[in-house]
Amino acid sequence: MNWYLYIILAYLLVLAGFNIYRSKRIKSQDDFMVAGRKLSLTTMVFTLVCTWIGSGTFIAGAEYASYAGWSAIWQPAGAFLGIAIIYFVAAKIRTFGQYTVGDILEVRYGKEARLFGAIALIIAFTTIVAYQFRAGGYILNVVTDGGISLEVGQTIAAAFVILFVAVGGMVAVAHTDVPNGIIIVVACCLALPFVVLAAGGWAHIHQVLPPGHFEVFSPDFGRYPALKGFSYFLSTLMLLMGVQSMYQKFYAASSPREAKRAVAIWIVGTIVVETIVIAIAVFAYSYSVEHAQNWDGRSLVLQAARHMVPGPVGVLLLAAACAVVLSTGMNYLLSSSSNVMRDIYQKMINPDADPDKMVALQKVFIVCMGFVAFLMIFVPTVMKWQISVLQYAYFAYTLYGVAVTPALFAALTWKRATRAGGLASIVGGTVATIFLELVLPRIAPSVMVAASSNSYFGADPWGIPSIYPAAVISIGALIIVSLLTPKPGEEQLAPLFGAASKG
Repeated sequence: MNWYLYIILAYLLVLAGFNIYRSKRIKSQDDFMVAGRKLSLTTMVFTLVCTWIGSGTFIAGAEYASYAGWSAIWQPAGAFLGIAIIYFVAAKIRTFGQYTVGDILEVRYGKEARLFGAIALIIAFTTIVAYQFRAGGYILNVVTDGGISLEVGQTIAAAFVILFVAVGGMVAVAHTDVPNGIIIVVACCLALPFVVLAAGGWAHIHQVLPPGHFEVFSPDFGRYPALKGFSYFLSTLMLLMGVQSMYQKFYAASSPREAKRAVAIWIVGTIVVETIVIAIAVFAYSYSVEHAQNWDGRSLVLQAARHMVPGPVGVLLLAAACAVVLSTGMNYLLSSSSNVMRDIYQKMINPDADPDKMVALQKVFIVCMGFVAFLMIFVPTVMKWQISVLQYAYFAYTLYGVAVTPALFAALTWKRATRAGGLASIVGGTVATIFLELVLPRIAPSVMVAASSNSYFGADPWGIPSIYPAAVISIGALIIVSLLTPKPGEEQLAPLFGAASKG
């Protein structure tokens, strides 16, 4: 063991104590799910940053950069545009102010849309939670120089995430994100200059790295580099435009105005952190190549914290890595358990459920769903299967992005969207993604074309990333079926567009 580990464990214990203290303020379902709808602007900004910046940035993004170089920016760039679009509907989301995106889906498309949307969301979000646990294992393994195995590390990460969420709900999640968010932003900004200097600067890494690492679309993207690069952009964009964990934060804001202001600041923080992490990974990869360090791409940011920056900055950067795993895991676990409680149990099974009992029951579901997420990463680990955090992320982003986002965003912005159109979009997007990502590779492996000789980027059906056909099916079904069915009535539009909603 070393002092890095002791400091990180101390930080986690402080957060645990903070969560237990905050949990005493939970008096209702409103408190547990949306923090009593009292989040301030500062808390909103940091909890939005922490919810979005996860191991997909620090682990998958770094691994992506080790293979693709600066082309890795395509994945987070989708978030930049997505947040800009969300800015224009944030106030409306807060005004509607329920608990889950299923509330919006039911108002516009009916109970069936709520149910199928919840199923797609639960699958996608549980997958996201699973790879947060994996990332936590990487962090503890690197920090201890292998003293804590990957298996034990991801178990410890899972235990902390499940405990934090079950104890405090949104009250604990949002307020824990304030110190976590500060650490993330400060650590990244402080670490970058040291990493650049250690790697020899911009001109030097041009001499060390292959030319493909500086191209707009990496040659390693395969048969259709532009399509592959843009597929990561599109999956991130479509996830963010409809991701429930963000909508829940808008529901929790103290007012519609604060929700909109928080988004304006959030986009700046996201651009800064995402870009800096990619830069750290590229320079760290150059350093590892030149010094024959043979660092795993997934651990580039962690190795930079250990070997390329001064000790205090390194501790801060490692703490930031822990913070993103905890925050993202907590947010997505709470969000998916909210769907089980609100969209399935409360709406489909027990409409008259006691609100006080709902909080206790949701804590049970948090533990159960957290355990399922843990099994999703533990079983492949035990079976020695190849695990890519980026591939987990891409599947989850694509599933949610094509199954939920088109119908959800149309519910907020397109009055002509109908119940049949929304339901067709959700079902079509879910089925298409699961078929293309999970079924087709097993029943017809011959049609799968690897991105390149490097298997990191996976294989796509006929060389075309699955998000394109899946998105066409989802959006096409939404538009075509909506135009072929009667317009929605005034009462269906009023909750989201107001009483005067003709047209």
